[in-house]
Amino acid sequence: MYSAFVRRDPTYEGVFWLGVRTTGIFCRPTCRARTPNRENVEFFAAPSDALHAGFRPCRKCRPLDHGRKPPPLVEQLLAAVEREPGRRHRDAELVERGIDPSTARQFKRYCGMTFQAYHRARRMGIPLSDIRKGKPVLDSQLDQGFASSSGFREAFARIVGTPPSQAGSLGVLHAKWLETPLGAMLALADDRGLHLLDFVDRRGLERALTLLQRRLRARVLPGEHPVLTQIVRELDEYFEGTRLVFDTPVILTGSPFQLAVWRALQNIPPRTTCSYRELAIKIGQPAAVRAVGRANGDNRLSIILPCHRVIGSGGALTGYGGGLWRKQKLLDLERSATVHAS
Repeated sequence: MYSAFVRRDPTYEGVFWLGVRTTGIFCRPTCRARTPNRENVEFFAAPSDALHAGFRPCRKCRPLDHGRKPPPLVEQLLAAVEREPGRRHRDAELVERGIDPSTARQFKRYCGMTFQAYHRARRMGIPLSDIRKGKPVLDSQLDQGFASSSGFREAFARIVGTPPSQAGSLGVLHAKWLETPLGAMLALADDRGLHLLDFVDRRGLERALTLLQRRLRARVLPGEHPVLTQIVRELDEYFEGTRLVFDTPVILTGSPFQLAVWRALQNIPPRTTCSYRELAIKIGQPAAVRAVGRANGDNRLSIILPCHRVIGSGGALTGYGGGLWRKQKLLDLERSATVHAS
């Protein structure tokens, strides 16, 4: 891929995107910018992967719109996000600025993703990039400098969920960025076990992080931990096809109904599937099919709690937050594994 980039080979357009660590930008394979050294380059299968890794789109090659100049509205939205990547741009604010939210959703025609998805990826890319590098998230904010103590308190509270004066009472959730064949994942663990394992581009990840910090009164910080070491090893074995059952201890945090659904998920054997209706029957609530579907969507221990094994009543693949393509890949991987399922 690096050789293709050096050649500016157009046949690789749409095959990969590359991020340049020294500049923090990501480009298309045919970008005419100065060629970076190989050790400063990493490659991504999709623009969203590069955004979640903390890279911003190159202004020369426009990797989101394949070189086409976007209309003024799209340029306005892109510029607004880049001015303040960590800020939330809600629909009400767009209306105040004279932008119809339904028009903003047409952003997808030019950038391959909705404005909300792009904005979420850029906003999450900042802390995820620091976690990926093993850098304390708070340090990354302090490095930017603050003009006042109120700015410091606001940033601190935004990241760890509590003001500095109360930080001493918080626990710590150790965070690790994991590279997998199906995309980057984020894992959170403490001494009790694994609390979260999810794809970084999955919608709702930010909300899940916020809820975990509140419920556990803990702050998320990068760092190594024996539980994280164990899940890295077991995931490697899973994707190599030599493991189908995980031994990493997990901690389930949710409502009694959610816990019942998630425990039922744990009992779905590898290489088998179960419908949402069958799952509702297993937990003794046959009429709660929709609620079972929502609980599946709230699962934040991907792969370990195998919600990818839950399918529609007619056998169709439905309802997987990580994308139906991932759901199919996981099922195919388990069927082709060389290890015994039990």
